[in-house]
Amino acid sequence: MNTTASLNKPNRNLFIQNLLTFFLNRQALAVGLVFASDSILFGSWVSHIPFVKAKLHLSDAELGLTLFAMPIGLLVMNPLTGWIIARLGEARSCFWSAVGLTLAVCIPLNAPNPIVLCLGLFLMGLNAALINVAMNTTATNLERARGIVIMSSCHGMWSLGGLFGSGIAGAVIALHVSPPVHIAVMAGLILIMTFILQPILAKIPSSSRTETGEKAGSSFVRPNVDLLLMILIGLSLAMGEGAAFDWSAVYLRETLGASSQIAALGFGAFSLTMTGFRFLGDAIIPKIGAKRWLQIGGVIGAVGLLFAIALPFPATALIGFAVLGAGCSLGAPVLYAASMRVEGIPPAAGLATFATFSFIGFLAGPPIIGFVAEAFGLVYGLGFVAVMLLISAGLAKLVKLF
Repeated sequence: MNTTASLNKPNRNLFIQNLLTFFLNRQALAVGLVFASDSILFGSWVSHIPFVKAKLHLSDAELGLTLFAMPIGLLVMNPLTGWIIARLGEARSCFWSAVGLTLAVCIPLNAPNPIVLCLGLFLMGLNAALINVAMNTTATNLERARGIVIMSSCHGMWSLGGLFGSGIAGAVIALHVSPPVHIAVMAGLILIMTFILQPILAKIPSSSRTETGEKAGSSFVRPNVDLLLMILIGLSLAMGEGAAFDWSAVYLRETLGASSQIAALGFGAFSLTMTGFRFLGDAIIPKIGAKRWLQIGGVIGAVGLLFAIALPFPATALIGFAVLGAGCSLGAPVLYAASMRVEGIPPAAGLATFATFSFIGFLAGPPIIGFVAEAFGLVYGLGFVAVMLLISAGLAKLVKLF
């Protein structure tokens, strides 16, 4: 017993030390809050997707088609992210993309027709693409400049933001608050926080002038084998996240007959476990090994989705989405960091290339689920994502992480 305690004590100390480093470092916490603000807005939006679907009388396939507007916006913006960040710097890129996102997120819930809905989602995709690359690069810059490890904790803040956003959404639904009013209030609060964080972020050393600036116009590179494998794994894991974001509430509400309040908790259950594992990640990843975790995580995520499908009850589905969150939790921190260390590829270009395709999985996965759901049922759409997660676990055996 004493031996076990002595072995566990260093692990506990490492975990506590990592958390203290993150939360007591003003700049690290500011970067984490950028991650959180992005996710709060997305968590608030996705909880109201059933509202938009019913308001505009959309079928599953029609909803899936409109959701494609967001990844289209991402594809348009991502080739420009390196150019923009090189000229604005990471801090100002985070600021302006956050401002744009707070304005864009208000459009879909107020859309009078599918065309305006698509416009709003397209603008959300534009800003989400820029803030995604800018905030991850900022976190990496801070790690290098201060000699600390915060990437997993930053992604933990992203998950915490989603948990907070969906939790608030569930509460306002229970209180019968109008979804457009809820979104407007949340966007306003995030906008205020964005202005507060800007001076802190501006003091973080920037790499954009030396790395991204030299590679202006080369945000994309042709992936080598290692980066391609990372992209495929990340795309599959991101589809798992996208399934929870956009379809957990619809699955619980329409397939399982849960109340609107319970349906809003689907993404919350997913975010709860994802958040916990990501805050543990900076201690877990070195202990287990990044490559091994990618294999384990893919299997765990698939098991969670299959559990939610095999036992079609609201309570068991919530458990399944929680398990899915654990499985998908550490893939992004591992792969975002690894994409900047691929041999023969500039760090900024590796990150932008990986981030683009990974986020495509996050945004394009839900529309694909919608098409499968329209043809065969939502159960098969979620089952497709489970298969992709199992494939990602197999690919993780082949990838080389630097």
